[in-house]
Amino acid sequence: MGCRAAPSCAAAAAAAAAPAGAEQRRRPQPCPPPRPPPPALLPLLLLLGLGLLHAGDCQQPAQCRIQKCTTDFVSLTSHLNSAIDGFDSEFCKALRAYAGCTQRTSKACRGNLVYHSAVLGISDLMSQRNCSKDGPTSSTNPEVTHDPCNYHSHAGAREHGGGDLSPPSYLFCGLFGDPHLRTFKDHFQTCKVEGAWPLIDNNYLSVQVTNVPVVPGSSATATNKVTVIFKAHGACTEQKVYQAVSDDLPAAFVDGSTSGGDGDAKSLVVRERESGRAVEMHARYIGTTVFVRQLGRYLTLALRMPEALAMAYEESQDLQLCVHGCPLAERIDDGRGRVSAILGRPAPPPGPGFSLEAAHARCRERVPLQDLYFQSCVFDLLTTGDANFSAAARSALEDVAALHPRRERWHLFPGGGGPAGAGAGAGGGAGGARALGAGLAGLLLLRLL
Repeated sequence: MGCRAAPSCAAAAAAAAAPAGAEQRRRPQPCPPPRPPPPALLPLLLLLGLGLLHAGDCQQPAQCRIQKCTTDFVSLTSHLNSAIDGFDSEFCKALRAYAGCTQRTSKACRGNLVYHSAVLGISDLMSQRNCSKDGPTSSTNPEVTHDPCNYHSHAGAREHGGGDLSPPSYLFCGLFGDPHLRTFKDHFQTCKVEGAWPLIDNNYLSVQVTNVPVVPGSSATATNKVTVIFKAHGACTEQKVYQAVSDDLPAAFVDGSTSGGDGDAKSLVVRERESGRAVEMHARYIGTTVFVRQLGRYLTLALRMPEALAMAYEESQDLQLCVHGCPLAERIDDGRGRVSAILGRPAPPPGPGFSLEAAHARCRERVPLQDLYFQSCVFDLLTTGDANFSAAARSALEDVAALHPRRERWHLFPGGGGPAGAGAGAGGGAGGARALGAGLAGLLLLRLL
């Protein structure tokens, strides 16, 4: 017999087997409406909506389409990143579309726990994101959502059009400190690279940094100038140039504008993240985000860009540090990112302002895991004596968390180890600290020589 919303399957079977008199004596009482689930269960229940868990003998009616609603919502939001311009607007559109879908299937899903959980979850998310109930909604039809000046939109249209079915992949590159480079391939290098060097030079974007000596008589350098060129791209934007130098981090392009492109939805914008200290640029038409910070007297840079565009360059544009890393003659690590790899050399005199123990303690406050960012922090403090370099290491990791597409690759460890090796690095005790100290001492001696 069909299963009603109120009684359970077991109760329905027992009622069918009971004598007629008993049936009259025990008239079924209506069940109270389903209670909202606790918030902690919402992630599990959303997984239920995706069909990872199914009902047993009591099948919900086939016309309940909550699974389809949830799948569409995931499809509309899976490519979004909270650090990218326009995230809130696109997320709210997707939420309104999700809410509309659940309303259209509400009758068929009456009594469906997954449905009621989804409705509650949508309400919570709309409150958290300050989304209005009225407004534009996302569409699963790529012909409707196609926007030539929104990379996510036309990349999705290509996928639905029979091209590559996987979502567009993104790459991360960062530069900070003395200076330490993280390439698109997640190779971590410490370099000299004094003067002007191109980080990126492809068909869509050019990024150049200028590095100057930090300590007289040493090869240690740091970045004091960043130039970013967004190349003209059809009707989306004319060429725009951004330039920052130490103590001058403008929230505008060199022509005084703060955006590029026509219309209300600008395809290129620059804005302040922190007055005089941090700036972000969002290029919607190429799906690219650039962060520039000033910490102390020097600048840091972090960038996220679609792989297909980052690799679009000519043979003459092969000198790109984000793509190929620093030239061998400019590198001072062991080839696997470790600045503490040169062992067995006499220790130089203590650095200006920090002993090894003091540098170790300061960097532990900023970078708790003994990963390559921690090693770089210690190295920079011993080399320069400038405490701002510990803040640069911390900020560089924050930018990784905001922009890097793969969470499991946020932390890099000596020798190429992943997070599983963190325990050995963090708990190595005095022996690990001595090895790190000896290696850094040798490397500092090379710097001084």
